[in-house]
Amino acid sequence: MTSITLLEGGLLVDGSGQPGWHGDLLMADGRIVCLGENLRAHPPAGIDLAAAEVVDCRGKVVAPGFIDAHTHDDAAVLKMPEYLPKLSQGITTVVTGNCGLSLAPYRTPQAQPPLTLLGADSFQYPSMAAYRDAVTAARPALNVAALVGHTTLRFAAMDDLSRPASEDERARMAALLDACMADGTLGLSSGLFYEEAFPAPADEVTALARVVARHGGVYATHLRSEMAAIIEALHEAGDCAFEAGVPLVISHHKCAGPANWGRTQETLPLIDQLGQRQPIAMDVYPYVAGSTVLREDLVEGIEVLITWSEPHPELGGRMLADIAAGWGVDVRTAAQRLKPGGACYFQMDEADVERVIAHPRTMIGSDGLPHDRHPHPRLWGAFPRVLARYWRGRHLFTLEQAIYKMTGLTARNFRLAERGLLRAGHHADVVVFDPERIRDVATYAEPEQLSEGVTAVYVNGALAYREGQPTVLARAGQMLARQG
Repeated sequence: MTSITLLEGGLLVDGSGQPGWHGDLLMADGRIVCLGENLRAHPPAGIDLAAAEVVDCRGKVVAPGFIDAHTHDDAAVLKMPEYLPKLSQGITTVVTGNCGLSLAPYRTPQAQPPLTLLGADSFQYPSMAAYRDAVTAARPALNVAALVGHTTLRFAAMDDLSRPASEDERARMAALLDACMADGTLGLSSGLFYEEAFPAPADEVTALARVVARHGGVYATHLRSEMAAIIEALHEAGDCAFEAGVPLVISHHKCAGPANWGRTQETLPLIDQLGQRQPIAMDVYPYVAGSTVLREDLVEGIEVLITWSEPHPELGGRMLADIAAGWGVDVRTAAQRLKPGGACYFQMDEADVERVIAHPRTMIGSDGLPHDRHPHPRLWGAFPRVLARYWRGRHLFTLEQAIYKMTGLTARNFRLAERGLLRAGHHADVVVFDPERIRDVATYAEPEQLSEGVTAVYVNGALAYREGQPTVLARAGQMLARQG
């Protein structure tokens, strides 16, 4: 044994949803060796604790490292491998490639929207193997697990995305996806909401999902509609996954727009109904605002915060209505002038967010956009916010249930082996936090702020982050493969 750490006296919440208990956790060479009581006095056979770093965790929670179920961190883990915004929240693994957008398998010198959400100059990887090699070379501070994006496949195989794919183009997409799945990719994602994927009929997606099924992967989808047609969109997603034989993950479930507020009382029972015939889960971010590319088809009653603008970079962080008033134009004209750009859309109702986040099928995802000049605060604060606002403040679930949504449930849904639970033999991804002090600090006005109360983060047994130290201490992350 060359590296031994003993976390003593913490409340061990193991990621299963079961009650926590006070005890010790021993890590050695990247793995959890054992959990128990008074391990210093009664060490396991073969372990010399004289060489161990002993950390007093009394008054703290010791949990599995958080797994961010929904990210667009594909390029961020390469360009800023320290990745403090996520690590400082206690996140040890990010699931990339969501909403139909992944860096691989596609190569182009200048990507087009919506791929630009990942960085216009980032598409250099013709295969998932090439992307994996890039992650390995970058040595990120946290683990990376990737989905393959349907929209990315369309760009790679088609010259015109305003129509359904031809049979030859479907075959090309299927071959690219099959190679990615053989390389350990988690599965397929789609973003049928986006203009570049909306023309794809359901059977185009189902055919690709069947490729995923052969490899034992999952299908995650940003629904075709999260507004008036959300029920139809849920049925479409459920039928695609059911016919293909794959588990379904509904991305950032919401009912968007004032006309749809309250409709989670319809959608959640439907999701449970679908769950009686097929495996189904969802993720959510703990905010009433979403963030994506700037669009002109704005819905009345939704406030819009500009996160970046190519022609007017000085206006990042301003409200669209204020910009329009200053220019003496309507908001749609202002949006047109600001494009290409990005925005936060205040489109959800808090009661809907609470219903979704409390649902037993729900995982936690940040859905942050790391390339925005003025990012949504969820990039820096989503996971501590769940604990501060929805566990400690609103009492929507127990501490153990909150951590399960961030760890064990996510690892199970995405087939991440030996992650997400505090178990002997598992990889030592561990977070230590103060349950009374943990909270998000990032705001819409000042989004780039470290959360408070996460005292230590271990990734594959290495101390990667310690509260109060402004730099990442170790970069021990790995590219993860799907189990089986």
